[in-house]
Amino acid sequence: MKQEFHHIGMPTNKQRPGEIYLESVKLYITDAGKNPHRIEWVRPEPGCPFPEVMKTKAHIAYTVENLEEALKGKQVIWPPFEPLPGVRVAFVLDEEAPVEYLEFKS
Repeated sequence: MKQEFHHIGMPTNKQRPGEIYLESVKLYITDAGKNPHRIEWVRPEPGCPFPEVMKTKAHIAYTVENLEEALKGKQVIWPPFEPLPGVRVAFVLDEEAPVEYLEFKS
């Protein structure tokens, strides 16, 4: 499976300029593409349904061509969903580390 680095997600409780609100998961994110180090700041609101590990630990994110294929044999901690139009994501756990896979629709 081919995967390419996309960003690092860092949990925070600090509001940041340009945040994007993901209503379906009660979460604010920043655009990692606008950060020179590809950092995505992640700020969950009370009631965010993500597992605690996703709200408290940094994650690494990779783009993949086929999300379902990327998830095979992995410990899925958040199933595929579409947080923004044209992008599907899911989270897995690699030992104690959350990993995000992103599939961009063409």
